[in-house]
Amino acid sequence: MEWEVVIGLETHTQLKTKTKIFSGASTAYGAEPNTQACEVSIALPGVLPVLNKEAVQCAIKFGLAIDAEIAPRSVFARKNYFYPDLPKGYQISQFELPVVGKGKVTIQVPAVGKNEAYEKVINITRAHLEEDAGKSVHGALEGMSGIDLNRAGTPLLEIVTEPDMRSAAEAVAYAKKLHELVQWIGICDGNMQEGSFRCDVNVSVRPKGTTELGTRREIKNLNSFKFMQQAIAYETQWQIDTLEDGGKIQQATVLFNPDTGETRAMRSKEEANDYRYFPDPDLLPLEITEADKAAVRAEMSELPEAMKARFESEYALSAYDASTLTSSKEVADYFERVIHAGGDAKLAANWVMGGVTAKLNAEDKSIADSPIDAAALAQLIRRIADGTISNNAAKQVFEAMWSGESDVDAIIEAKGLKQVSDTGAIEAMIDEVLSANQSMVEEFKAGKEKAFNALVGQIMKASKGTANPAQVNVILKEKLSK
Repeated sequence: MEWEVVIGLETHTQLKTKTKIFSGASTAYGAEPNTQACEVSIALPGVLPVLNKEAVQCAIKFGLAIDAEIAPRSVFARKNYFYPDLPKGYQISQFELPVVGKGKVTIQVPAVGKNEAYEKVINITRAHLEEDAGKSVHGALEGMSGIDLNRAGTPLLEIVTEPDMRSAAEAVAYAKKLHELVQWIGICDGNMQEGSFRCDVNVSVRPKGTTELGTRREIKNLNSFKFMQQAIAYETQWQIDTLEDGGKIQQATVLFNPDTGETRAMRSKEEANDYRYFPDPDLLPLEITEADKAAVRAEMSELPEAMKARFESEYALSAYDASTLTSSKEVADYFERVIHAGGDAKLAANWVMGGVTAKLNAEDKSIADSPIDAAALAQLIRRIADGTISNNAAKQVFEAMWSGESDVDAIIEAKGLKQVSDTGAIEAMIDEVLSANQSMVEEFKAGKEKAFNALVGQIMKASKGTANPAQVNVILKEKLSK
């Protein structure tokens, strides 16, 4: 039997606010345990929650970015469950009336094996505001576990998709796109190691060609795209094997063990009625007006899809180049600063995606940490475009700039890299090489094209790489045709 996997994602996005969603306590990462556990977070008697306006604005930004419905009136609810890291005995969340309704995200799914790359729309069901819980800490003291409530009350936007994905590749492509988007619009720092972006993946399988959904199992708290790929692959095969062996899938919450590459059941999956949701009596309904949305929209920067289209039309970039450059707002902004400083658009795209990115990746740095600023890269590009240096010489200049030398012209002068474009000087070099390599000349005239490239190589060697390659090619062809 041929099987089809059905995948939906729930993503907990930590909002980039300085304080918690219902109190003024700090959300800074890395503080000593329980030093940011305020009265509201630990539910001391008599304290009341007060909604953080900035968290609401973050939710509105996301809704606008995915062209979603933004509820004029949404309600906070109490999600009741008992766990040591939840002192109140309930989590403040949203249930029936979330702040963000239906929207969509368009993803680019890369080629895998024989399958070509393609585009797909993933439908967003909802995105709701809620507070994070604390966390259990095991092993901090020998033989004991503890509770750290610093995260309790941290603002989250939980983003839920329809079960639209049909492969691990699609799920990872969506997660990466969402990860890029929430950073682009400035609502999340995207730090997966610190828990700022965590995905729960719902996986089920069904016979191909059927429409009824199978029983799903939820893989909790995946904070790595690599682990997501591995977890979905293992879980999918496990479910198929179980069904083909005559077993049944029990709805459950499962964990992924990256050391073994396996998923294992943690507990039976809860349903909404298990949580006994009811409106929180301490919080008024959240009302968002058209004026509120307009104010947020006015502060938002250009969205990635719009910028991609603009890069294609304004700078004549290919769809691939435009898509690559707009995968990160910081990279896109750096690229545009290079152009505004006088760099040719296509050359700027090639250098940002090529030399700059390669160096940053090798040193595990972000574009913000690049030792070559946009103005300096633009100066290098101008020297390539005006023929001052060749592409090979430009690589040497780039290396010197990366090592801390800043002035492009000074580097070119000091290293003697200025390109020779004087026709007389180039002719003299060519005559000397032809005189010393008569056998190559005869081979070329006998029809061996490789001999021409060999002669060009000899000329460039004689010029120590400073001869203008285009002029060398033209003049050499003229001389060999006589």
